[in-house]
Amino acid sequence: MAAAGHLMLLSCVLLHALLAGPAEGLVRVPLTKRPVDEDGPVVAGEDAQRLLAWRHGLVYNADVPTTGEKGHAVALKNHLNAQYYGEVGVGTPPQNFTVIFDTGSADFWVPSSKCFLSIGCYLHASYKASKSATYKKNGKRVALRYGTGAISGYLSQDNVQVGGVVVKNQDFIEATREPSITFMFRKFDGILGLGFKEIARGGVEPVWYNMVNQHLVGSPVFSFWFNRHASEGQGGEIVFGGIDPKHHKEEHKYVPVTKKGYWQFDMGDVLIGGKSTGLCTSRCAAIADSGTSLLVGPTAIITQINEKIGAPGIFSQECKEVASQYGQRILDLLLNEIDPTKICPSVGLCTHSGTQGVSNGSFGIRTVVDDETGRSNDAMCHVCEMAVMWAKNQLAQDQTQDLILKYINTLCGYIPSPMGESSVDCKRLASMPDVAFSIGGKKFALTPEQYILKIGEGDATKCISGFVAMDIPPPRGPIWILGDIFMGAYHTVFDYGKMKVGFAKAA
Repeated sequence: MAAAGHLMLLSCVLLHALLAGPAEGLVRVPLTKRPVDEDGPVVAGEDAQRLLAWRHGLVYNADVPTTGEKGHAVALKNHLNAQYYGEVGVGTPPQNFTVIFDTGSADFWVPSSKCFLSIGCYLHASYKASKSATYKKNGKRVALRYGTGAISGYLSQDNVQVGGVVVKNQDFIEATREPSITFMFRKFDGILGLGFKEIARGGVEPVWYNMVNQHLVGSPVFSFWFNRHASEGQGGEIVFGGIDPKHHKEEHKYVPVTKKGYWQFDMGDVLIGGKSTGLCTSRCAAIADSGTSLLVGPTAIITQINEKIGAPGIFSQECKEVASQYGQRILDLLLNEIDPTKICPSVGLCTHSGTQGVSNGSFGIRTVVDDETGRSNDAMCHVCEMAVMWAKNQLAQDQTQDLILKYINTLCGYIPSPMGESSVDCKRLASMPDVAFSIGGKKFALTPEQYILKIGEGDATKCISGFVAMDIPPPRGPIWILGDIFMGAYHTVFDYGKMKVGFAKAA
């Protein structure tokens, strides 16, 4: 989940209405979308902070069933391209709950009627075991920590209705404590995780696994379609068991899952206006995460995006110092073809002999005080490594030394606050560049209209960048979280059977 109160609640997949029954094996779940400005600070899905902790001629794939085959779907409600939600039923007869469908977690929890000490529980639907004929006691205690809060409770077992099908004997968490203010003001009751069981607590088999094991879907595939036109009809749809060809305009590009837990895969370069940003040219990891609204990536790249879209950053004395005192030396070493990973240690700004990677630690977090100002070796090292990457990338574009030094100094004013939102001038949208992600050798571009979130109407409209900085060190990083902004532009297929993720331009 988003950690800082600075972020707006921009990520959530929540169910809206259960369809009457399975349509030849495709379980359809409608989604509803909620606006970003409805209740202030954000949270939804385990996004950036969960990774900081690291719990961490329509053409379609003929191997994946479409609407004509066995599968089911759940419609999603859409609220201003910010949150997507809907409804599931727990127990017999079903007790309905609004939940997020989160591909970035694997647990399923709803508030318990035994939750007495948390105000959040009184503001949402709660599960009453005594009202269900199919309830089975477990009682094992479980605690979950999200980036924006934590919940705790115990395991229970009951039937769970998703779309038109019933998953029998599903273990889930009855939340008895929800201390975070995040859960108090949320629009959802609980979270239904669609990640791999490797990240599920207590050895619980996730809902999706049981849908497959109980043969409730025609194929071990589910797909997301987010309707980004908030005011036009249904907010979106999750299709369990296959793909609806009406949800996409082109053939899907598939890439293999590289790490089970999250739906993680490898991606290549990130381009701003068609130009490389440098860091991911060899490889970056990425996660397709329906529980995150925004696009979360390395500070070194988000800074370059901020500069192009006019999103102001924090003042960085460390960056200004590196640019003024070490900029020319960095350029000279690069021109002399010194290994870029050795440059910052050679100028005395990093104490290690290899590279930390520009993804080492969130910028500005200080751990080793080296002088009376409290400036840390880690912060100076991190900035130096970003400067090396920026300079190397500019040299590859045949820029002059003077322009490169000025560019680095300029970027120092656009370093984003970790996990903080960035406002931009709404009048500048037409001049902002596309930002493209290279996945499987194909470029998936986002236009300013797609990556800028608009809040309010008329003269009161505020524009927020959909990009947020978060750094994960190698070997796990650098990493990108591609949330609802990306999944709204590109219909996303999660193929559990073949361990791959697919993207295609959304209809």
